[in-house]
Amino acid sequence: MAGSLFDQLKKSGLVDDKKAKQIKKQKYQQAKQKKGKKGQPVVSEAAQLAEQAAKQKQERDRQLNLERQQAQEKKAIQAAVQQRIESNRLTHYKGDMAYQFVDDSTVKTLNVTKKIHQRLTSGEIRIVIFGGGYALVESAVAEKIEQADANLLIPLPSAQEENMSEEDKDYYAQFEIPDDLVW
Repeated sequence: MAGSLFDQLKKSGLVDDKKAKQIKKQKYQQAKQKKGKKGQPVVSEAAQLAEQAAKQKQERDRQLNLERQQAQEKKAIQAAVQQRIESNRLTHYKGDMAYQFVDDSTVKTLNVTKKIHQRLTSGEIRIVIFGGGYALVESAVAEKIEQADANLLIPLPSAQEENMSEEDKDYYAQFEIPDDLVW
């Protein structure tokens, strides 16, 4: 009686080899299912590493695709802005009157007609950076351009006057401006 119960049943003739193998197989499968039910993974370490690497690669690919999409959207917006400027820019504005404006920290000059000069000073027309130079567009078009890329628009001079302090405004108020002064 030194052997297991299974061995004893085999010796007594109650169980044959075929039946013994079948019962062993069932016990093994039950034990395997119990391990899986307890939450202990039966997956090997190599399979876990491969799955983790696949997830990381998938995340990297997703990030790269997102960056590509953003770059394409940015290019599309820039192309749309350039198209809008090209189709809406004013022509035949060149004249003998100088209009000066500030681009970054440098003062630039555009020679325009008197009518265009008045519209520029009133804000009806805006200056836009376009193709290595400047273009003039209506203020409605400029608003649409500003929504897409505000860096292309030259700021209005009135914005600089609003930034002046009250003391500066009072100081300059004492000086009379001649009627025939042309900038």
